[in-house]
Amino acid sequence: MATQLSPYINFCGNAREAMEFYHSVFGGELTLSTFADFHASEDPAEADLIMHGALTTEGGLALMGSDKPKSMAFTPGNNFSVSLNGDDEAQLRGYWDQLSDGDAVSMPLEKSMWGDTFGMCVDKFGVDWLVNIVAGS
Repeated sequence: MATQLSPYINFCGNAREAMEFYHSVFGGELTLSTFADFHASEDPAEADLIMHGALTTEGGLALMGSDKPKSMAFTPGNNFSVSLNGDDEAQLRGYWDQLSDGDAVSMPLEKSMWGDTFGMCVDKFGVDWLVNIVAGS
């Protein structure tokens, strides 16, 4: 298997909901493991939290996520963005429509100065998304 660069998103108690949402957007295979599955926390309140989640699609998308345990600091949304880049306009617009639905669009999905169609939004979990549809040759 080739090396992949995969965004890893930390959540504060809602990793399962977030990862299931992304699964509904992108499809693919979702695996979720709890702290209890790995005997990774002595705090019973953390037993059902997600220690590791992975979403992979046949098209090559990969996204990982987990809940932060109480013992670790949590600062949502200000240290990363997730970028979707490609030339399948219908697919990328479909992703955009679902990710930006009812939430903050910081830059509408429209033709950019570099010729591609580009937009930025924040989804309902506070995650920043960049969508870039490569212009045809």
